[in-house]
Amino acid sequence: MRGKNAFQKFAAVPHSVWVVMFIVAPLLFVLGFAFRGNDGSFSFSNIAELAQYGNVFILSIAFALIATVVCLLIGYPLAYFMSRQSARTQRILMVMVMLPMWCNLLIRTYALMALLDNGGLLNSLLESMGLEKLPIVGTNFGVILGMVYDFLPYMVLPIFTSMTKLDQRYIEASYDLGCNGWQTMTKVIMPLTASGVISGVTMVFVPSISTFYISQKLGAGKIDLVGDTIERLFQNTSTYGVGAAISLVMMILILISVGVMNRFSNDGTDPVATVKRGGPAK
Repeated sequence: MRGKNAFQKFAAVPHSVWVVMFIVAPLLFVLGFAFRGNDGSFSFSNIAELAQYGNVFILSIAFALIATVVCLLIGYPLAYFMSRQSARTQRILMVMVMLPMWCNLLIRTYALMALLDNGGLLNSLLESMGLEKLPIVGTNFGVILGMVYDFLPYMVLPIFTSMTKLDQRYIEASYDLGCNGWQTMTKVIMPLTASGVISGVTMVFVPSISTFYISQKLGAGKIDLVGDTIERLFQNTSTYGVGAAISLVMMILILISVGVMNRFSNDGTDPVATVKRGGPAK
């Protein structure tokens, strides 16, 4: 037993070193810069300057929420459709969903620009048909569209995984208890796949709220989100502290959002018991 415990401790050393070097140490650096003034002394001046970036925070959170909701509205039906197919069809659809992820984010964003820019494929086609061009790049819609395009697979995959693990006996029981298709979906399938939804929402919301390259390219430099602000502040050594303060606030917001979503995913709801209490379909 002692030998086993010693081996377990030894095996955990690389992981512990990795966590300290690439997670704990960078967080401590960010924390140190956030509370350090220009003269190197402890100061709350960087925190006080956050008030002037309130609109940037609000805009970033709004864009991330919209992109997450759109991904959920698209991803949940798509994942359900995929889960109802044969094993061979599921593999094909899974490859199609994952295929964009095999390309770098920068390449995907440039490809979207090539399609949606004023001189891109879409507007060139509209112009050849005698129609007006659609101004997409440089607009809020273009940035949100880029987020949805880049992060949609992160919503589909965890929901699809939870649906493929769904015990079909629950669905059969709901029909035996008198539920119709809609009631089975809302009272059985959705509660049982809530963990996949929570994972998908987290995996989309977190990168959406902190993205900067998508807003730079598809926003044409007209839309300033939190990620863009942090990058710009860290390019100047005199504004390191403010950039670190914004990064600290972002980390706190992300931790709060993850905690809230995990709280909702562990409510212990029994879908079959819910169906029984609701009675048969009328």
